[in-house]
Amino acid sequence: MQSQTNFNLLFWVNASRAKNNQVSVYARITVNGKRANISLKRKVVVSEWNSSKGRARGTKQESRLLNRYLDQVNNRIFEAYNELVKEKAFICAQSIKARFLGEDNEEYSLLTLVDYHNTQMSESLTYGTLKNYFTTQKYIKLFLSKKKIQDIYLSQLTFRFLVDFEKFLRSYVPEDHQKKMENNTVMKHIQRLRKMVTLAYKMEWINKDPFIKFKPTYIKNEREFLREDELQNIIIKEFEIERLTLVKDLFVFSCYTGLSYIDVMNLNYDNIAIGIDGGRWIITSRQKTHNKVKIPILPMAEELIEKYKEHIKTKKTKTLFPNISNQKLNSYLKEIADLCGIKKNLTFHIARHTFATTITLSNGVPIETVSKLLGHTKIATTQIYAKVIERKVSEDINALKSKLKKINLEKKLG
Repeated sequence: MQSQTNFNLLFWVNASRAKNNQVSVYARITVNGKRANISLKRKVVVSEWNSSKGRARGTKQESRLLNRYLDQVNNRIFEAYNELVKEKAFICAQSIKARFLGEDNEEYSLLTLVDYHNTQMSESLTYGTLKNYFTTQKYIKLFLSKKKIQDIYLSQLTFRFLVDFEKFLRSYVPEDHQKKMENNTVMKHIQRLRKMVTLAYKMEWINKDPFIKFKPTYIKNEREFLREDELQNIIIKEFEIERLTLVKDLFVFSCYTGLSYIDVMNLNYDNIAIGIDGGRWIITSRQKTHNKVKIPILPMAEELIEKYKEHIKTKKTKTLFPNISNQKLNSYLKEIADLCGIKKNLTFHIARHTFATTITLSNGVPIETVSKLLGHTKIATTQIYAKVIERKVSEDINALKSKLKKINLEKKLG
């Protein structure tokens, strides 16, 4: 459902572009802070324009005729707005302008599609996911700007446009840092654009899908995780700085539960219940996928829950742990990695990978169980972790060697 629309209409002139002491009159439609201007093909003497009222001054015939025309335009634009409301159509400055000009049944533009998608999905997508779409929107606008155009019609989207957009993303250097995007980051932006274009195709805003021949090229990266010795280095390390102690504890808790940052931050005592085995379990739903997860609480995780039970911040927030932003948390993890002699790029998500590998799979927990604990819908997703456990591979091969040796021995004896 579309959120409440803030609609405004203003008539204005640009005095700085006066010619022969006359200026053109425009209508400016504003919806939720975004504008669309319409040239009304009318002129007025600069001194005879009342900016505060958005009308011509005086009672001259020219002023009366112009004001009568502006009243008609005002009524027609409001009629266009009301028609879109009744039709439950997407309302933005451009769509009202298109309806007023009689162009809305002809073409939809790329940026109109992006605005439509991000507005319609604001209630169904999580904040983190929606934020990614806003980032993609930013890069689309930058790309259009580089091509020296404000927008394009959806019918103008071609395979060449997609190839050029991919090339732009690969070569773009963000202003806040000098590192170019990696391949998979580029593909994520392309993927989001594809989802929006697919939406347009389903709504019949576009006759053909320009992505039919476009093949994304993802590079499979091994999931980084901590070995047992690296995890123990963090666990036994004592910090005098309170913020580092908190971040360490949150990270270790995730290593023993497999929960993501946002899921840990959302935990409260209502999420703790007695499980089927009579022990305490965490029962929650992953914010990213809304999948329900039930996790038996391991002793290390239990200790950390008890540690913060009487903390002044958790008493106030009613959560299991004090809240801290993901950005700060990952920044402090870099400090912890340095102090613990860990060379890996330590992020909070590595804790989830560590749970899947070092804590569970490496200790013989079946992959089906690990998949359940992580809240995966497909076991294939969990198998990614199993591929990178060299110790597990070594143990399995050694077990196979022993079995084959025993068989050969039995054959000789038999």
